[in-house]
Amino acid sequence: MTIGTERLQRRMARGAAFLGSEVAILGGAMSWVSERHLVSAISNAGGFGVIACGAMTPALLDTEIAATKAMTDKPFGVNLITMHPDLFELIAVCAKHQVGHVVLAGGLPPKGSIEAIKETGAKLIAFSPALALAKKLIRSGVDALVIEGMEAGGHIGPVSTSVLAQEMLPEIAEQVPVFVAGGIGRGEAIAGYLDMGAAGVQLGTLFVCATESIAHANFKKAFIRASARDAIASVQIDARLPVIPVRALKNASSELFTAKQREVAGHLDGGRVEMAEAQLQIEHYWAGALRRAVIDGDVEHGSVMAGQSVGMVKREEPVADIIGGLMAQAAAALEARAV
Repeated sequence: MTIGTERLQRRMARGAAFLGSEVAILGGAMSWVSERHLVSAISNAGGFGVIACGAMTPALLDTEIAATKAMTDKPFGVNLITMHPDLFELIAVCAKHQVGHVVLAGGLPPKGSIEAIKETGAKLIAFSPALALAKKLIRSGVDALVIEGMEAGGHIGPVSTSVLAQEMLPEIAEQVPVFVAGGIGRGEAIAGYLDMGAAGVQLGTLFVCATESIAHANFKKAFIRASARDAIASVQIDARLPVIPVRALKNASSELFTAKQREVAGHLDGGRVEMAEAQLQIEHYWAGALRRAVIDGDVEHGSVMAGQSVGMVKREEPVADIIGGLMAQAAAALEARAV
């Protein structure tokens, strides 16, 4: 074992022990992409795969967890969206399958959800885009946090990964394991965040073009051709309808989303829907637009959600090679340091 590899293992030990994996790499949950094939491949390669429940019904999630368990005997988790109308039924499905880690994403955990997950015996991982919220979530009993910067793909916050890491890791990294996410494309960056106190990282964009990913060939080609500046954030057109920005590759879907916002805002004005329903309509729009791109291959009118690290995706390759390459880069970076 090289000095760099030993240093890397030591820095990743806490995160890997928490996840039950060989390396402290969480798979970012990407709707339609993070399903049984990619999730099991990440876990089998030593990482920690995470099923993206997204808009799945409890029955569909039940099937997906069972199918994933048939493809790996390694630990994996399930990502649940906090605004899902059947959240507590989905938690029950996770409990039925004895899922060891549940990730809550998409907003503040609703009342009772943290307790419901903890009662199943699962470890709870939550997202926090701000230090004050992170401290509140820790007090509420979450077991680990993901801090994700605006460089990430999909739904994003307003602050960059590097700033979040500098602000939050010194304050909270000793209390719970913290996984850094957003714009990570090389092992040197992983080494840097580990040195700052992170327990590990979460990666999504880098795994989209894995051989095991079921994403359509057109979707993968769009990733391989893209540069960082092609991954742009959506624009909110009406202040009365707060929508979380989404980062995706620029195409005609940007105009389609603008039209959808106008339509939903009109329903709000006419009193035909409440705010919660309006926001749910937006989320359903994204789920459909993403499916058109990922599954059907319509990368012009569908949503090609991608983080800014997409410029570092150069080819289709097995998950094991992606993880192995990142670990080699991280180990080399740590070996080059004095201590």
